[in-house]
Amino acid sequence: MTLKQWLVHLFHRLVDWITHALAWVGYRLHPAANPRRYGVELLRDIPYLDSGDPAHRLDVYRPKSDRLLPALMYTHGGGFSVCSKETHRIFALVFASQKYVVFNINYRLGPTHRYPAALEDVCAALGWVMDHAREHGADPDRLVIAGESAGGNLTASLAYVITHRREEPFARAVFDRAPNVRAVVPIYGIHDLQDIPRYWRKPGKAEKMSFLVKRELEWCAFAYVGRDPERAPLAHPLRCFAQPPADGTRPIPPFFIPVGTADPLLDDSRRLHELVQDRGAVSELHIYPGEIHGFNAMLWRPAARAKWRSLFEFLDRHVRSDAAAASA
Repeated sequence: MTLKQWLVHLFHRLVDWITHALAWVGYRLHPAANPRRYGVELLRDIPYLDSGDPAHRLDVYRPKSDRLLPALMYTHGGGFSVCSKETHRIFALVFASQKYVVFNINYRLGPTHRYPAALEDVCAALGWVMDHAREHGADPDRLVIAGESAGGNLTASLAYVITHRREEPFARAVFDRAPNVRAVVPIYGIHDLQDIPRYWRKPGKAEKMSFLVKRELEWCAFAYVGRDPERAPLAHPLRCFAQPPADGTRPIPPFFIPVGTADPLLDDSRRLHELVQDRGAVSELHIYPGEIHGFNAMLWRPAARAKWRSLFEFLDRHVRSDAAAASA
């Protein structure tokens, strides 16, 4: 990295520390952040790989139930370089409060660990969930994969590798296991890291987008794929799903794609929705007027509550429709 990039990296380390400190305080002091309030047991820091690296740990949010519940793996955002399962506990808790056994995962971050590290970890975590779901009261045949922002990218990429045969060892391993993913939820994801200037290239967009947002988008791509994004083919879900399907391709699971109109990643969500539909799969695109990136964490906002209601209605249709057959 250049000196300028090192300084940006140090700035993000500081932001990451502040974010974790605020999360630590908030999740301990706010009564609504206590899993027990919702009848949820929290099991923390379970290794999904025997590396000893904290990046290879997950938390399990286990609702009380006398039957198997759907399993949901959540992948946090943070521009591929900051945040963790600790900063994104709110999302895991919302899903768990609605009777999903949630596996909230960490993964290796850039720029220290670049592509394919994060996607390798997400694939490994899904394999662990498949192996251990029943131990935690979850049904491995009713899987949901979800994530926001950078985690939305990883979620969409994971959906691609479980339905398309690839030669990368980590992708082939998860494809061969044929996970029964019932729903894919990439929340306002960044889905093409090869052409970052496209976000402000259209007439009128450059003036509306701040200098800071442009630099953050550039850093996000640099942190994950470096200076040679073409050598990271599975980091760009839009380009992946735009390719014609090859022999052996499996059906694509239903997608639920929420995004706000004030989010610079709006067009990525629209394009992903179109590509999934073009492949004959179910996709629901939910656009929320005036909402910014990260709006669905603001649970006091009507749009955030509307998004969660719509999402759970979608999951009821595609994941819970045969819940009675999954009694433990």
